[in-house]
Amino acid sequence: IIGLGVLILGIIIIWVSTLSLPDFNSFTERKVASSTKIYDRTGTIVLYDLNDNIRRTVIADEMIGSNIKNATVAIEDSDFYFHNGISYRGLARAIFRKVVYGGKMEGGSTLTQQLIKNTLLTNERTISRKIKEWILALKLEKTLTKDQIISLYLNEAPYGGTIYGIQEASQTFFGKDPRDLSLAESAYLSAIPNSPTYYSPYRSHKDKLEIRKNVVLKRMFDLKFITEAEYNTAKNEVVSFLPEQPTHIAAPHFVFFIKEYLLSQYGEITLEEGGLKVISTLDYNLQKKAEEVVNKNALLNEKSSGGKNAAAVAINPNTGEILAMVGSRDYFDKDIEGNFNVVTANRQPGSSFKPFVYAAAFEKGYTAETVLFDVPTQFSDSCDAYGRPINGNKKDECYTPGNYDDKFRGPLSLKDALAQSINVIAVKLLYLVGIEDAITTAKSLGITTLTDPRRYGLSLVIGGGETTLLEMTSAYGVFATEGVRHPYQSIISISDKEGNILEKITDNPAEVLQTNTTRIISNILSDNIARTPTFGANSALVIPGVDAAVKTGTTNSNKDAWTIGYTTSVVVGAWAGNNDNTPMKKGGAALAGPIWNEIMSEAIKTNPPANFTEPEEIDPGIRP
Repeated sequence: IIGLGVLILGIIIIWVSTLSLPDFNSFTERKVASSTKIYDRTGTIVLYDLNDNIRRTVIADEMIGSNIKNATVAIEDSDFYFHNGISYRGLARAIFRKVVYGGKMEGGSTLTQQLIKNTLLTNERTISRKIKEWILALKLEKTLTKDQIISLYLNEAPYGGTIYGIQEASQTFFGKDPRDLSLAESAYLSAIPNSPTYYSPYRSHKDKLEIRKNVVLKRMFDLKFITEAEYNTAKNEVVSFLPEQPTHIAAPHFVFFIKEYLLSQYGEITLEEGGLKVISTLDYNLQKKAEEVVNKNALLNEKSSGGKNAAAVAINPNTGEILAMVGSRDYFDKDIEGNFNVVTANRQPGSSFKPFVYAAAFEKGYTAETVLFDVPTQFSDSCDAYGRPINGNKKDECYTPGNYDDKFRGPLSLKDALAQSINVIAVKLLYLVGIEDAITTAKSLGITTLTDPRRYGLSLVIGGGETTLLEMTSAYGVFATEGVRHPYQSIISISDKEGNILEKITDNPAEVLQTNTTRIISNILSDNIARTPTFGANSALVIPGVDAAVKTGTTNSNKDAWTIGYTTSVVVGAWAGNNDNTPMKKGGAALAGPIWNEIMSEAIKTNPPANFTEPEEIDPGIRP
């Protein structure tokens, strides 16, 4: 046993002696060689190479500055100046969390270990790799000073996309050298490498970046790197990031939508270094046309109505595949916060929500010929019929909805009421259907944002609850498929660098509405004669010779303009407005309608539709 032990120890010593320190100059080459790429649906057009044109400038230690060094040590490795490459206390904490809470063992790695991992080793989770990491960290600590190690780390650290190293990050985000960074700016930058995609100031988690920045500053204060006065000043400092610079990227909103998914499923390291090949659902030709249409109409809307921005999404309702996604008129336009993806943002949908309530009514037995009265109506028992408070109640407790033109039409069929977007009848129908049942119907079609029925009143039917353009467009797809929901999809397949398939598209269809219910909806929304009293005979909702069902939506003060419509082969949703909710002069059909029309007209060239099937007649004897 002793002899065997000596033999094993000797083998370990020999193996350790053969391990070499990393070649830091090979870092960029290794990154590019294993770069993740996102393709269009053909697998031939690269939409984005995550590490294409990597930017990294190595600078000397004295050019880095103490603020960023201290911030990085505070958040990444507070024992950095006291350990020999391995933090046994940090390792013990990581093991404890693993044992107590389960899951992956995370944390415990020192800055020295992270430097070794970033420059020499792979991201595989094996004991042998971890042992190599520990041994090389110990060797590196004996070879270099602490200042040299922290400088190397900062020269190698990832800051999102193609940005590596503190020099590139500092210049990209703030236009200055690292030694000139303020305390707050340093805190922001030190917060990013933990998850560069998630914490990027150019993505959708700015609030989380702000929280982590404050955590950095608190750690610096606790470690006595800064005084209380410096801590308070930095915490309250308003920092402006430079606008994101254009890179070689196609369909940027869609690409980063996919990247968010990849990050959640595979993690930052695999995403940045794993060499994944991602075949997306995007139709690149339709995407280019959609971008052109959105940009052109947004500029026209800005001049005519004050609506600076626009967005659109196109989906194949029979598969759920996203064919085009344009989250703003220009991703790189800072003035309109162009990198914000409106397609996935919560907005009030206005009257474009009405078809869900009508569908719920038709499911209960109401028909297109059912008549309700479009007359002034008070829906609150806190007020009289004229909208005046009674019994000491307040005026804002009254609810007397009006129509877009402040007119009332008397008795009206549900078909004409939906086609002409009459608010009073829609509110009455929601009252009859019930808010909970209406929300249940919307959820079955794919609307996930209406989580608590108690939060919404009867104004829900005219857009009182927030949802996203992506979910609304996908939900309209259920009408196109005669009641079968195909959840939206953005990825066809994902394979690793060896060609092994990690993930493949799977359609999970579900029948959520009766066939005849959807046929009634399609019949109404495609009837140009029925909607002519509101929209005119030659509106942007008409595509000559094509069976296309379409509904508009406009929120209070024209803050949002929506148009969502479908054929049997494509569903398109369009939005126009301002990210900051500044009111516009016009609404849905006028501003979003032309965008919808042009994109749909392009989409059906390669996705020819069939005609809608006429709804079955319902026996009058079973009408409610």
